[in-house]
Amino acid sequence: MEPLTDSLRVRSDSTSSSASQGSKSKTVLRQRLSQLLTCIEDMSSDDEASEEVSRTLEEAFQLCGRFIPTDAFRLHIVTWNVATAEPPEDATSLLQLDAQPPTDLYVIGLQEVNATPVRFITDLISEDSWSHVFMDSLAPRGFVKVTSVRMQGLLLLLFAKQIHLPYIRNIQTTYTRTGVFGYWGNKGGVSVRFSFYGHMLCFLNCHLAAHMNNALQRVDEFEYILETQDFDIYDTPQIRDHKVVFWFGDLNFRIADHGLHFLRSSINSGRLNLLWGKDQLIMMKKKEAFLQEFEEGPLNFKPTYKFDRNSDTYDTSAPKTWLGLNGKKRKPAWTDRILWRIKPKPLPSEDDDEKASTSTDEEQDEYPVLVTQDKYTSDMSYGVSDHKPVIATFSLELRKVFDTPLVRVSPVGIWSADQDALLTYSVLEDFMSSTWDWIGLYKVGFKTASDYETFVWVREKELPEINEVIQISVDKGQIPLLGGQYVLGYYSTNMQSITGLSDSFQILESKRAVMEGLVPEDINGVNK
Repeated sequence: MEPLTDSLRVRSDSTSSSASQGSKSKTVLRQRLSQLLTCIEDMSSDDEASEEVSRTLEEAFQLCGRFIPTDAFRLHIVTWNVATAEPPEDATSLLQLDAQPPTDLYVIGLQEVNATPVRFITDLISEDSWSHVFMDSLAPRGFVKVTSVRMQGLLLLLFAKQIHLPYIRNIQTTYTRTGVFGYWGNKGGVSVRFSFYGHMLCFLNCHLAAHMNNALQRVDEFEYILETQDFDIYDTPQIRDHKVVFWFGDLNFRIADHGLHFLRSSINSGRLNLLWGKDQLIMMKKKEAFLQEFEEGPLNFKPTYKFDRNSDTYDTSAPKTWLGLNGKKRKPAWTDRILWRIKPKPLPSEDDDEKASTSTDEEQDEYPVLVTQDKYTSDMSYGVSDHKPVIATFSLELRKVFDTPLVRVSPVGIWSADQDALLTYSVLEDFMSSTWDWIGLYKVGFKTASDYETFVWVREKELPEINEVIQISVDKGQIPLLGGQYVLGYYSTNMQSITGLSDSFQILESKRAVMEGLVPEDINGVNK
């Protein structure tokens, strides 16, 4: 055993020595910084040495920034023109539910959702069938639908892992019509913007003008959407003001010039690169400066339009001309796309040219976001539409601007339907709270912020002080009779989001209900 003991002792001595050296180094650095502060006090503002010290400090801050820890989040985007079809029963492949690393955010953009008048009104009253499929698939995995926006057949859905909800703030949605000279919403764009751990993100789902000859119109429509959509947020009033923008949808760009035979031959032989040069979006990006700000991964998947339904065979039908004659078959095209844009750095003024020449992205932005596309593909297994869905996954690497919720909310004591319960909440930071805010009781696995078992209003008479602990009573009649795991969520009406979540806690099964024979038969369907 002695050799092992000696080895351990040597390793311990070495570790202790390293720690001691590190401590001494930090002490020396602190002393040098103290000396530097004294030196700066004696310098003139126009002194050459002052400029040199300033430059050196900037380099030191830049070096420190490299060692500040960042977090990586996985984003999963789906775009799919569903051609008025009903959703498939299984969305597992589309959502890649078992992917590693696990997903943090799902953003799903659909086009041509069934929007007949009767169906559209029905969907306004209750969730549409597509939203139900995604919620049913994601809620058991701990995802909550944060928000959605719909304009006729255009639908945009945002889901987030429950743990991220308090850090998704200032959610706003909007839409722009471009169909029939801007009066009809069969074409256009719907968007959602929000702050994610303090970083401004925007997602734009578009359905642009169809047909081969309308490439320029598609570009004009997209530019119009970018310029006219606005948000009631002072620092990001328009789409391009956001730090990161994701643009996706049925953009309807076609493959120009090539004949049908060459297209299909290139696709069947896997020589997709032969078609890239004639893809209209790629060609337009070379001409339009604002399009060049958007990035896209390589088109290494087959064109996603147009297919015979319930097959992976490209269109075999012959559309009728206006005279009733057989027309040409539709050429395959990459109509369905996902792109992204990181906000460009502002151009320096003439006075800042010298400084800009030595600047870096990290120096100009204390909280940069690194976007890496991990996957860009289509899913050929779905056949309900004449389009195939396109999927892109991204890694968002960022430094959190904040990591504390705005509100802390907690249950107090034992909860059951046999007695009134208590909860407490505290506002941790100043924000636009309101007496219309409320606290919901959610069963673990809830689908949306409105999917609560019950709720209570926050204090009505006055807004709370920072860190003030406020206690609210919950009537026992509002507490579920059946036991289970629940969470409390503070919902801000101004921010349109849950700004604080409790840890999960157990609600005990009602003893009274058991004694009276109400569990489980009579109430099982009510309190599931």
